[in-house]
Amino acid sequence: MSTQSTPSILFTHSSAQRGFRLLELPPDLAELLASNDPPTLQLKSSTQSQTAPSSSSTTTPVPDHVNLCTPTKTYSIRQVQSSNSLHILTPSTGGAVRKHDLSIVGEGTAEEEGEEDVDMDRALNVTGTVTSIAKCGSTLELHMPPEGFSAAGFLSAAVRVFGEGVEWDGNGDGDADMQGDEDGTTRRILDELFADIPVSQAQCESGWAEMCGFVIPPRSGESLTSPVSSHCWRPTAGKKLQVWKMIVDGAVLQGIDLGKQFLVRDLWRSVLDDDGNEPFPRPLFEAVVRRIRESGDGAGGDLKWASIDKDGCVRWVGATYLEATAPSAGSAISESELLDAWRDQLPEAWRDDVSLSILPETCYMRPDPKTVCFATEADRQKAKKNLPTDDSAAAKKTRNWHELFKNQKRQKR
Repeated sequence: MSTQSTPSILFTHSSAQRGFRLLELPPDLAELLASNDPPTLQLKSSTQSQTAPSSSSTTTPVPDHVNLCTPTKTYSIRQVQSSNSLHILTPSTGGAVRKHDLSIVGEGTAEEEGEEDVDMDRALNVTGTVTSIAKCGSTLELHMPPEGFSAAGFLSAAVRVFGEGVEWDGNGDGDADMQGDEDGTTRRILDELFADIPVSQAQCESGWAEMCGFVIPPRSGESLTSPVSSHCWRPTAGKKLQVWKMIVDGAVLQGIDLGKQFLVRDLWRSVLDDDGNEPFPRPLFEAVVRRIRESGDGAGGDLKWASIDKDGCVRWVGATYLEATAPSAGSAISESELLDAWRDQLPEAWRDDVSLSILPETCYMRPDPKTVCFATEADRQKAKKNLPTDDSAAAKKTRNWHELFKNQKRQKR
């Protein structure tokens, strides 16, 4: 129980309030920052429009907010209002405070105590004073949705599409060895591209490898064009299948076992024509090999030796073929047609592994019990909300009730 002898702390309020934003950290991030080797955090936002353009396979709305990124994780920052205001306090520096500068609330006023001649200018030694320098009515908290964050939608909207309509002159280094990124140009281009993608660096690298993204750097004597994303490409599903088909055919001609370690330059030479011309850019070939090899290193890494991850490659070929052939419910194909064509895309020894059950359930959907089609990100979001994925079905669902009733009356007649 407090007594009259208990010392009190004088509380004052600064008239010029400072601007503070309080950020609540999740335990794992707080522990990471308190470690001996804390990472550099980034505040990232997208420079894309509010609704990013999408490919036929990916639709991701671009949020209008800032994300906080560690090297491997992404958190969205959201503002939370509080009914209880939080004050930022600073302790006294020990100097004297003049009484006329303070509004002191006590048990009684000077008039009540009979002290009418109080010297209002005398200095007070208020070494125990605390001062409110800021008042925060809201806080910022970090949030990570259960499904996490993906860079795929942002990357798809930021780079160019390499498909059937893109011309390639076929002039490259032909039979030369895989040179990699000796001058770091590709790496600089990717770093600048990833800087505008509001997810972590590791998630950008993973998304880039997943979509088989590649960079065509400027040729000798040319300079980088602006923006650097004009040097970045993503292949269509059909183009990825073309590269894969030539890899399989070339491996057969050269006697290369894709399931065992092989020299990538030998596989590259096998896809060149008799004159050494390239059927597609070498960076695209490298991107496909990186996507299906056993151990990936994101967007970079040495490609001198590689071996193909059979199980992962079989799944990737099936999903890519479905995306290229049946990208929507309107172009759905029968399950037997899919399985037969899928087997034809694989080496002979891998064909027995083909089964619809090895594809992720989020990769495809069934417009009816006998057909399948590729499931885009938009389709998956509609499925979560129990919305029709077929445009015609959606149109029927949005008709007015009196139009439906009119159609029913016509049928009865």
